[in-house]
Amino acid sequence: MTRAEGELAEAWMVNPQMVMYEEEFNQIQAVVDRLVREANAKVVFIVDKNGQLIAASGEVDNIDTTSLASLTAGNIAATGGMAKLLGEKEFSILFHEGARDNIHISIIGQRVILVVIFDQRSSLGLVRLRVKKSADVLGGIFNQLLQKVETEKGSGKAADSPFAEITDEDIDKLFG
Repeated sequence: MTRAEGELAEAWMVNPQMVMYEEEFNQIQAVVDRLVREANAKVVFIVDKNGQLIAASGEVDNIDTTSLASLTAGNIAATGGMAKLLGEKEFSILFHEGARDNIHISIIGQRVILVVIFDQRSSLGLVRLRVKKSADVLGGIFNQLLQKVETEKGSGKAADSPFAEITDEDIDKLFG
């Protein structure tokens, strides 16, 4: 993991709600669309570790992507628990093989989950190759996103939020 990816992961662990801008979303969506084609996959989607769907592409019409995103995040959390029991930091790649479909799951930047669903039209080798290349590109996009968030935080733009002026004391008074 690069230093920037480590900073990205650390920032997202402190503030788990991901901020997404249109420019980066469009870049992420383009990578996901390309991965569907290049890996000959049925579906590709990106989820944050909270189970929120970020982007999806492919044959998503017959899939409950919200439930799948949530279950994927739960799978990653459970696998993370197993990794800790074995003295590992995490298992960054998971693979599930079914009778018809296979699922390749990889963690990008310790915060985002890339899921590729594929069938016999593709192979695990091809999927792994294309995922590796896409993960590098996505890591760069998420680093760019972190830098943009940090820049806006430093410039005061983040304070433009309607909740920026609300303090913990205000919340205590409201519910106290």
